Amino acid sequence: MPRSAEPILIVGTGALASLFAARLSAIGQDVLILGTWQAAIDAFNTDGVHLISEDGDDEHYSLRATSDPADCAGARFALVLVKSWQTERAAEQLTACLADDGLALSLQNGIGNREILTEALGAQRVALGSTTTGAALLGPAKVRPGGEGIVSLGNHPQLAPLVDLLSEADFSVEMQEDIESLIWSKLVINAAINPLTALLNIPNGELLTRPSARKLSAELAREVAAVAAAKGIQLAFADPVQAAEDVARRTAANRSSMLQDVDRGAPTEIEAICGAVVRAGEKLGIPTPLNETMRLLIKARVNLISETERKSHVAALP
Repeated sequence: MPRSAEPILIVGTGALASLFAARLSAIGQDVLILGTWQAAIDAFNTDGVHLISEDGDDEHYSLRATSDPADCAGARFALVLVKSWQTERAAEQLTACLADDGLALSLQNGIGNREILTEALGAQRVALGSTTTGAALLGPAKVRPGGEGIVSLGNHPQLAPLVDLLSEADFSVEMQEDIESLIWSKLVINAAINPLTALLNIPNGELLTRPSARKLSAELAREVAAVAAAKGIQLAFADPVQAAEDVARRTAANRSSMLQDVDRGAPTEIEAICGAVVRAGEKLGIPTPLNETMRLLIKARVNLISETERKSHVAALP
C-alpha cells in the first residue's frame, strides 16, 4: 500500500495515539485521527502533532483530526488506541466509518476489547495486537516517547500493509500465532507495572530500585501467569517476572498509562487488567489476592482524587 494512497485512521487522542500518529506522519504517511477530546482535535488541526524528546527537541508533523465518524468514511485501516472503557464508543464510531473490507487493529490494554470490536464489526474486520512501547502525554497533541517496546500482532490476512508501515516507522514488530498468548502475555506486563506505578507515583524503572515494589510486581506477574496456565495458555516468555522487569527497564523513564490516568483524575483500565485477572481466577479456582488488592486500591485512589477535587471546587465557589 503506497503511503500516499489513503490515510491511516487512528482512533484515540491520548499518548499512544499521538505517538503512533507522529511516527507514521514522520515517514510521510497520511494520518487521520478520530477522537472526542476537542482540545486535542483542535491542536492537531492547528499545528499538527508534536513529538518531544527527553532533551526538549520538538518535531511536529501535520495531520488531520475530527470528532465526526462521517469524516472518516471508507477507512481501510484503523488503529484502535483508546482506553478499554472507551472501546464500545470506538466500536460504534467504526461501524460508521470503516470500509466493508477494512481492518481495525486493536493495540489496547486489557481483556475484552477484541470481543466488543468483533460484535460491532465482525471477526473478519478485527485484528489484535499489543505494544509495550511507552509514551507520555504532555498536553493536547504533544507526546514524549517513554521507551521502546515491541508491537506484537496476531496473524490476519489483511495485516501485511500495516506491518510494513509500522516497521518503516521504526516500531519493532513481531508476529504471534496464538492470540490468547498475545493477550495474556501483555496482561502479565500491565498487571505487574501499571497499578504499582500509579499507586506509588513513580516511573516504570523505579519499580526495580525499590525492593518491596519489585517484590510486589513479581508476585503480580506470577498470579497472572498462574491463571494463564490454568486456562491452558502458553505465554510468550518462560519467566513472567523477568519479562515484566525487562519492560520496566526498557521503559524506565515512562510514567505508565494508568499513572497518567490517575494524575488526570480520569477513569483507569484497572477492571480490564487486574479485574480481568481476578474474574478469570475465580472461575478457575486460582487465588489472585494481590491483583484484587491492586484493583481495590486503584479504585479507592481514583475515588479519593475525585472527592478531593469536588471539595476543592465547592470551597472555591463564592
